[in-house]
Formats: sequence, C-alpha cells, structure tokens
Amino acid sequence: MQVLLAQPRGFCAGVTRAIAIVERALHIYGAPIYVRHEIVHNRTVVENLRARGAVFVDDLADVPVGATVVFSAHGVPLSVVREAEERGLRVFDATCPLVTKVHKEVGRMRAEGKTILMIGHAGHPEVEGTMGQVKDGIVLIERSEDVARLPYGPEDPLAYVTQTTISADDSEEVIRALKTRFPDIHEPKRQDICYATQNRQEAVKHLAQAGVDLVLVIGSATSSNSNRLREVAERQGTRAYLVDTAEHVDPTWFEGVERVGVTAGASAPESLVQGVLEWLKTHVGADDVRTLPGVEENVAFPLPKGLRECDLADADAAR
Repeated sequence: MQVLLAQPRGFCAGVTRAIAIVERALHIYGAPIYVRHEIVHNRTVVENLRARGAVFVDDLADVPVGATVVFSAHGVPLSVVREAEERGLRVFDATCPLVTKVHKEVGRMRAEGKTILMIGHAGHPEVEGTMGQVKDGIVLIERSEDVARLPYGPEDPLAYVTQTTISADDSEEVIRALKTRFPDIHEPKRQDICYATQNRQEAVKHLAQAGVDLVLVIGSATSSNSNRLREVAERQGTRAYLVDTAEHVDPTWFEGVERVGVTAGASAPESLVQGVLEWLKTHVGADDVRTLPGVEENVAFPLPKGLRECDLADADAAR
C-alpha cells in the first residue's frame, strides 16, 4: 500500500504561536496558567498543556483575581477583554494575528456605519469573538441560501467578513450570492480566509487528484479547519475520515485500498501524523510513503511582550 502525504499539513504559524505563549507563560510565571477556551482545537495539545499546569476555562469568573490568563487563538469578544481588565488579570493574547486582522476590519467598517455580514459557523469561538467586537450591526450567515432572507436592500451600506477557517469553496459560493444581491457590498482588502487554511485545502485537492482511494485527516472533531479538509476531500469524490489519533483508525476502511492520502489540520501536531503512519505500516502494510510537492510555508508571528526570548532569559537568570 502506498501513502501520499499532503504538503503542507499540520501546525500553522498562528497555532505554533498560541502554544508557545502558553508554554512560555508556564515557564516564566509558573503553574497554574489559565486559558480561556481551548488554546487550539486539538485534544492531544490541550491534554499535554493541562498536564504541565494549564487550566482551561470557559468563563473568566473561574480565574482567580490577579492570575495570568491566555486568550485562545480563536479570539475573544471585547466584553471578555474588558472583564479581564476589571478583574486585574495578567493577560497574554494568543489570538491569531490573521483573526485580529478581521477584528480590526469589523471595528473599522462598523465605525463607517456599515452593517456587517459575517460568513461563518454558528457557535464557533472565532465567530463569537469576531461578532463580539461590536455592540450591534453584525449578522451571521452560514450558507448562500441565507442571503435571500436578509432584510436589506441594494441601497443599504453593507460589508462582509469571513471566518478564517471555513472552506474556501463554501465562502466563494456565499460571496457570489452576496455580490449578486448587493452589487455594492464592501469587501475586505484581502481575503479573510487564512493562508494556512487555503494551502491545506489545496493540498487535499492534490491528494484526490493523485488518485488516492481514501484520505485520513488527522485532527479533532472540534477543529473547524480539520472538518473542512475532510469535506474538501469528499467533494473531490474521495472517501475521507477525520481521526484524532492512530487509535481511531479503523482497519476495515482499507479493504481494497491501494493508495492512502494523509493530511493534518492546522492544530494537529506532526507527532500524530507519524503515529498514523506507523499504524498504517504495522496494520495494513503501508511501506511506501511519499510527500507530494506543495507550498513551503515560512510564516512566523512574534510573541507578545513579556514572553519573548529576552524575557525567558531574564526569568531563567532570576532563578
């Protein structure tokens, strides 16, 4: 059996930065470090950080006054920022800079008097954080069918933004519907879907085009971008499964399969990919592993003040 690995796959720059923020906060300030929401949507990452002293909470009321708290990579509403300030919490914001860009767009466009239409998935923390950047004037739409039900006319000042981790194909469909009904709708200067999401979705399409019989997407069920990778493969006519770890791979999936595609969501560590490859080698005889050519990512985001190399060195010297 042959295995084709997608390129790129796994951690993006925003996830790498978010995890590093929690790790360095633990190193400098010591446990416990409180994290509002899961730092990223991956069970293995969360459990590893929990074992080292990270405490994950959904409500800042569960964080002691004066403690250190990290906001997750998905971003938070402004109300959470204000609550943290009022309670005297030391805050490190791990919001992905590409999500922060969308937050700034929302604030600017709302200040210009525009009603904002957000394309995304209800209940996702990134959507909640983005919509929470303004008091009002922002509406969520999930599908192109939602556009016909919007209570606005062509003359209304409208703008749109998108969740950074949704399917590029889905967003394009909704955007086409918006532009058809509202030709003058204001759009972002740059597309909101992040580079890593797009690159990973394109890499999955390349797997399907390479003739794989099925695709394994390594990622947690709560991960939006991982779920979108599975959907992209299925839209290409390729059977696909989302698995958290090698333990969740089912041997019955491989009956009659000669070529397997493997990728990982932006919040899944490479160690999980290697674990799945070892499972495939051991259980179904996958002894030919090749990486497809693809985009080489070299994006890196700086850490916040207080957690950089100099701060780490100072903390070590103080000990």
